[in-house]
Amino acid sequence: MAAGPPPTASEAYRPNRFVSLPAELDPSTYDASPEKRRAEAERLAIRARLKRQYQLQLNNPNPPAIIEDPALLRWAYARTQNVYPTFRPTPKTSFLGALFAIGPILFWAAVFKADRDRKEKLIQEGKYKRPFSVF
Repeated sequence: MAAGPPPTASEAYRPNRFVSLPAELDPSTYDASPEKRRAEAERLAIRARLKRQYQLQLNNPNPPAIIEDPALLRWAYARTQNVYPTFRPTPKTSFLGALFAIGPILFWAAVFKADRDRKEKLIQEGKYKRPFSVF
């Protein structure tokens, strides 16, 4: 009697105490439940459909002025127009928001005040003549 097909690499692999198990051979990576396999197949089908639609537009003999990539449009929409459903206010985002909103105002206020104080000191010492102003 024949012994059957030889074992595959994943079946023949035996863990070594000196070397960790590669990710390709990790059972948690390739042994997926039927739900995970079905979800992965749906994602692959969507991706293939979008790719086919883009390829049809790209290779059209009478192409439109703008070739739209649906995946890129969805990504751009999620990044720009649909921010708030995925945004979570955290201390870091709150700090950065305050820094970018109030920071430039405080910076320029400090610069103008320092310049005004420097000129006022020079005027009081007599080293700078105040320019004529109607106001």
